Amino acid sequence: MDLVEQIPGALLMLLILLDVFLTVLYARADTGILSPRVARLVWWFFKTISQPLGHLRGCILSFCGPIILVALVLVWAIGLTLAAALIIHPELGESVQATSGETPRDFITAMYVGGSTVSIVGASDFTPVTASFRLIFLFNSLVGLSTTFLTLTFMIQVYTALNRRNTLGLNIHLASAETGDAAELIAHLGPEGKFETGYSTLSTLAAEMAAAKESHHSYPVLVYFRFRQPLYSVSRFTLVFLDAATLIKSALSDREYRWLKNSGAVEQLWDGATMLLETISNTFSHDATRTSPHAPDDDTCELWQRRYFAALRTLRQAGIQTVDDEQAGAEYYVNLRRQWNDYVTHLGPMLAYSTEEIDPVGYRTETSDERQPFGGRASHSLPLQPHS
Repeated sequence: MDLVEQIPGALLMLLILLDVFLTVLYARADTGILSPRVARLVWWFFKTISQPLGHLRGCILSFCGPIILVALVLVWAIGLTLAAALIIHPELGESVQATSGETPRDFITAMYVGGSTVSIVGASDFTPVTASFRLIFLFNSLVGLSTTFLTLTFMIQVYTALNRRNTLGLNIHLASAETGDAAELIAHLGPEGKFETGYSTLSTLAAEMAAAKESHHSYPVLVYFRFRQPLYSVSRFTLVFLDAATLIKSALSDREYRWLKNSGAVEQLWDGATMLLETISNTFSHDATRTSPHAPDDDTCELWQRRYFAALRTLRQAGIQTVDDEQAGAEYYVNLRRQWNDYVTHLGPMLAYSTEEIDPVGYRTETSDERQPFGGRASHSLPLQPHS
């Protein structure tokens, strides 16, 4: 009869340890057993309760990521405690005895003893009296110590990766003149048509995109860290990157910038952003990966073409030579954009962002014309104040 509790306890401990191993040490997207389900459940809860809260929704959802980490720690700690309790409970009063007085035999006491064996702080007033249970107590303490160390390391790595991702989002926001417009990003990379210096910046951004993709593959919990400011959203800066690569290929003059169109940085930017979107879509739902892009309807094609012509005007204001055949360039832009647009439009609502927040220029193409012309903008720097 003892095995009725001890075998499930051993299996539960094995399950928890395997989940910790896959989540922390193996560290690949969607390979955990319990952790992906816990993360999705917590996200669903936050998304549900925040839906009727209006403008407070973003604030509520910003707590989801940290709460998921707390939930994972609790699941692992409670799981190990329950597993140890199931193993110890049948032996209370026999192989495990109280150091003084009569040994209680209830399951709450077993939970207390089991939690004490896997905890690295405090000491229990129960002791094993047989060799086998001395080994079990020693094993539990090693499991608790290792799990605590791995959990702390995991949290440090997650927040380090999160800081890098947020820095990338802020860099893109600032490089696009705080507009989220890919045309502005290109214009600032190559003012007066000189991309020689801006190409190194583009290469750096492409490398940071590849690092962000791998961070989300190793720590998929990063997806659930949603901030109120859209500039930190993965869907926002991946859209800017993909739109920038699309505009470089379709809007810039072949005669002057063929080298840039065929450069490794542009290809790395395109592939890295696409792979990141696929990884995140897979984290949310398996059926969202590698969806075949569908042909856009006439209204969408017209909207994309207006966005393309607005980008041409911005690039020309910056002194960048554009394609001679604008209509052919617009058709090429539409064909390229249809390859990645579905990923972005699918991911934005999943992260509870509106289309206007993720793609403000695509949502209202006239916003680019409402800005002051690129070449005539005054400096944003403030005048120096004399010291008193």
